[in-house]
Amino acid sequence: MILAGDIGGTNARLAYFQPQNGHLRMVTERVFPSREHHEFGEIVNQFLVDSGTKPEVACFGIAGPVRNGRVETSNLPWIIEQSRLAEQIHLPATWLINDLEASAWGIGALSATDLVPLNRVTGPTTGNQGVIAPGTGLGQAGLFWDGKRHNVFACEGGHTDFAPQGDLQIELLRFLEARFGHVSYERVLSGPGLVNVYEFLRDREHEKESPELAAAMKTGDPAAAISGAAMDGSSPLAVKTLDLWIEVYGAEASNLALKVMATGGLFLTGGISPKILPKLKQPAFMQAFLNKGRLRPLVESIPVQVVINDKAGLLGAARCAAVRGQR
Repeated sequence: MILAGDIGGTNARLAYFQPQNGHLRMVTERVFPSREHHEFGEIVNQFLVDSGTKPEVACFGIAGPVRNGRVETSNLPWIIEQSRLAEQIHLPATWLINDLEASAWGIGALSATDLVPLNRVTGPTTGNQGVIAPGTGLGQAGLFWDGKRHNVFACEGGHTDFAPQGDLQIELLRFLEARFGHVSYERVLSGPGLVNVYEFLRDREHEKESPELAAAMKTGDPAAAISGAAMDGSSPLAVKTLDLWIEVYGAEASNLALKVMATGGLFLTGGISPKILPKLKQPAFMQAFLNKGRLRPLVESIPVQVVINDKAGLLGAARCAAVRGQR
């Protein structure tokens, strides 16, 4: 039995998997609101006690940079240490990896039905791969192709400097600099980032704010309210917000593809991408993705796909545990 976890700033998802005919079968899953718990160990212990099952290996994908088995979570007030967690749950074969590293592990286990292509590429598409995931934060990871298999590696590319394109994005940068000082791509390409873009356009009076949307943002998740209003067209300001956000998303996805030379494919995952899939299918995303000057022919050869399986991170953590448990 494999215990796997996908731990984000909003939710902590835990599940049991069993190997079956070369695949991993999910046995059970639970979702815990991350911010309702003081530390990660109490979530895992609760899951183990409630399930009454003892796993053999465990791996948890955590939102934050994992260094020497220790992570200070990016969007939660937690410090998690692999050795201490292993003692808490009485399971020596316990690993912590970055959450996007877990998503990257999951790519190789996905089927065609788990993926929606945004472009059509002819010819061979072998080589490195990249994964980008806007959600509570902006995660990124890579998969190095060694000629036989893909080897996953984590990165913190979401915290690199935001590079605006055109006058409107330059205005956005100045607005965010006044608020945050340093402006990373995560300040734009995340749920909170979508709210930042909305407030920029609202405060600069690019569009008027809808009273209905303003009320919905106060009573619920503001990013979800904005994206919902953009998708149904009920707020011109929300539509303009998501359009600008998608232009930045396309440019940064292409940046990642170039940096890791992702000729084997670029995968869009995370909590937001599947929810705005109809917008991503429109021309704006791929136009921004392809706008790389002399390198346009290269990025045109890179397949871009949206991961619509929301269990990819869990599946990847389970795959990582299975592989490491055999070593």
